[in-house]
Parts: sequence; C-alpha cells; structure tokens
Amino acid sequence: QVHLVESGGGLVQPGGSLTLSCAASGSIFAIGTMGWYRQSPGKQRELVASIDFDDTIDYGDSVKGRFTISRGDGKNTVSLQMNNLKAEDTAVYYCHMLFLPTTYKSDPADYWGQGTQVTVSS
Repeated sequence: QVHLVESGGGLVQPGGSLTLSCAASGSIFAIGTMGWYRQSPGKQRELVASIDFDDTIDYGDSVKGRFTISRGDGKNTVSLQMNNLKAEDTAVYYCHMLFLPTTYKSDPADYWGQGTQVTVSS
C-alpha cells in the first residue's frame, strides 16, 4: 500500500506565497517522478511541476518563473514553493508519483494524493 500525504494548501491574497509539501510512504522500491498537478472547476487537470529521479524538472508554462519544485533530503518528499500567486492559480493541487512498487523489475505504477485546495483571493 502506498500513501501520499499533502499539506500546505489554503487561502492567500494575490501576490502572496504558499508552500505545498508531499510525502510518500509505503510499498515503494524506487521513485521515478514526483510532481504536482492542479484542476479547477470546468478545466482539465494540468501539470504544475515535476521532478525526476535524476533531478530533471519540468514546469507548466503558466507557472514558470513563479513556482519552484524541490525534493527533500529523503528523496520521498517534494515541495512546491509558489510565489506571486494569481487568482488563476486557484485550484485543487494534487501530488502525483510514478514509481516501482517492489523491485527494479516491477511494472511502473502511479499514485495520486487526495488533493489540497489553494485559493487566491483578496
């Protein structure tokens, strides 16, 4: 069994900052990619940021220059520093993980967190 525990969402004014964190635990042999996606009402889920096992980072176009993803020392945690937040950043943010469950021969699997609400409003 795998767990992704998200924290850090909330209400913030435009121009403000928030940090989201995600910690993975459970039956995980190796993590390939951890990242954040978001979804707002009526829109498709979109990539916010991701970081691979080799520290390759990818950002969604709308957050480049404002958001920073980083991995924790234990490699099973990832944080998303969000600066200069805008109203259009309002969404449910989901942690996502692509991983090998038991051995290097495992079929890759993915897992989603339960989501954390970020609301940017004055």
